[in-house]
Parts: sequence; structure tokens; C-alpha cells
Amino acid sequence: MKTLIVYYSNKGSNRYLAYKIAGALVCEMEEIKPRLNVFTLFLINIHLGIKSLKHNIEDFDTIILCGPIWMGRFIPPLRSFVNKYHESIRKLIFVTCCGSPYSKKDEKLGHGLVFKEVEKIMNDKCLFCQAFPVGLVLPDDQMEDPEAFMKTHLNNDNFKGEIQERLDGFIQKVKESAGP
Repeated sequence: MKTLIVYYSNKGSNRYLAYKIAGALVCEMEEIKPRLNVFTLFLINIHLGIKSLKHNIEDFDTIILCGPIWMGRFIPPLRSFVNKYHESIRKLIFVTCCGSPYSKKDEKLGHGLVFKEVEKIMNDKCLFCQAFPVGLVLPDDQMEDPEAFMKTHLNNDNFKGEIQERLDGFIQKVKESAGP
């Protein structure tokens, strides 16, 4: 299976996660670059699209799309990627480092609603979606603290324990989904 990781990251955690996945799968990766990268405009859903990728999507069996979820939204750079390359994508796996914990995934700002949106857009091309809530690297007393989420970024010092175990399980699932 030939896999490409395509990622967008505003503060670095999703970039870090994309690099961890690429290292474990030994695959290529590329950053999504918005034509205009203005966070405030993204929040109100104004977006001017993304620059074309250097890689040819059609050369890959599976695309792993990695990026954040902001305020329960499938953010414009990720949406633009899916819209632009939908026809060329054979299989898609969506992965995110996000703020919503598993216990709140189906609430208004949760990642579960975005996963349903991605699955609807991609239909049978979407193999699965996986969240890596940043709370997994926080001490127990800060796991559901929104301020702690905003200040915490994935890095070599905190990527251990439960989040590393979840990554190991994710990598295994990706390999199993590749088929023969």
C-alpha cells in the first residue's frame, strides 16, 4: 500500500502527529498550504482554497488526512483539500489532534460530529477516523481543562503513555486496512 500523509497544522500538534505517523508507516507526507492563512477568517468559514500539492494524489492507495478540529468544525483548509481532491482519493483516513475528549465527542464541539461529516462527504472512500485528544498528554486533574488544552502541544516530552498506545493501535489499524 502506498500511503501519503497530508496535514494542516496551525500550532504544531497536528504536524507533530503527522510526522509520528509518517515515521511509523515509513511514508511520504505533505503540508496543506492555504492560499491565505488567516485564523480569524477560518473561524467564520471564509477561505480562499489551498495551493496545489506537489504529490499526485492518484499515485497513492491511501491518503491520511491529519488536521485540527476547531470549535466542532471541519476546518476550511481540510475541507478545501477534500473538495479539491475528492475524485482522486481512493481511500481516506482522517486523524486529528483535537481538544474534545472522547467523553464529549458527540457534543456540539466534539470531534465525533466532524467524523460523521467526513464520512458523509467521502462515503465508502473513508476507511475510518481517529482522534488523539490533547488531553491524553495532560495530568489527570487537567484532562478536561480548556485552558490547559490551548496551552498544550504534542512534543517528544509529552507523547507517551496512553497517547503513544493509541498511536500504536492506530498504526496497526492502518496496516490492517491496507489489505493484501
